[in-house]
Amino acid sequence: MKAQLGAAMIVAAAALVPGQAAAQVSPRSPLLDLEKSELRPQIESRYQAAIEAAQATRRGEDSRYVWASEAKVQCGIALGYLKSGTRDEESINECDGFSARMALASAPAPVVAAAAPAPSCGVDPNVSVFFDWNADTLPAEAQTTVQQMVASRASCGWTRLSVTGHADRSGSDDYNVGISTRRANNVASMLQAAGIAAGDMVVTGRGESELKIETADGVREPMNRRVEISAQ
Repeated sequence: MKAQLGAAMIVAAAALVPGQAAAQVSPRSPLLDLEKSELRPQIESRYQAAIEAAQATRRGEDSRYVWASEAKVQCGIALGYLKSGTRDEESINECDGFSARMALASAPAPVVAAAAPAPSCGVDPNVSVFFDWNADTLPAEAQTTVQQMVASRASCGWTRLSVTGHADRSGSDDYNVGISTRRANNVASMLQAAGIAAGDMVVTGRGESELKIETADGVREPMNRRVEISAQ
């Protein structure tokens, strides 16, 4: 009956929380297989480690204090028996068991590797299509630019495109708003034909209000006659 009771207590101890440490019953320690000359240094080592751990922590700070305190008591009892020539199995088991729990509680938490940054898709999300003077017809190179944006959309995770038309300062404000809007709509139509839904684009014409290169009024600047495609 005593053996059965001891086994039941060992099983129950596996789920023990630190606050129940006083009721802990540890399984048989391999220290019991050592000769007395080897056993005593092992118990003394655990006793000293428990004292140091208890001093390094504060009551209620974490489980180390509880396990260290119990290990100090039980290892001290085991040492007292050994000094009188007695090998007390219960205190030796408890000394070793609480020391193991103390060491486990003192182990540093595993380092979690930081998530690697998402790799760049390697494609510029901002490109431009340039137009001839007083023209809204798409230039030949527009097809290549559009196809590259469409092909890169999935791998780059783009969900929305801004298509913004611009003009130089060689015409009136109203005229330039109109031609810049037509340029943007023509680029958007090409994008749509290549597979981009109209609802995934914002299409606007800015006229000459956002020059790429500042010029005097009336100057025909090729870099300002453009449609900018920006992916997000």
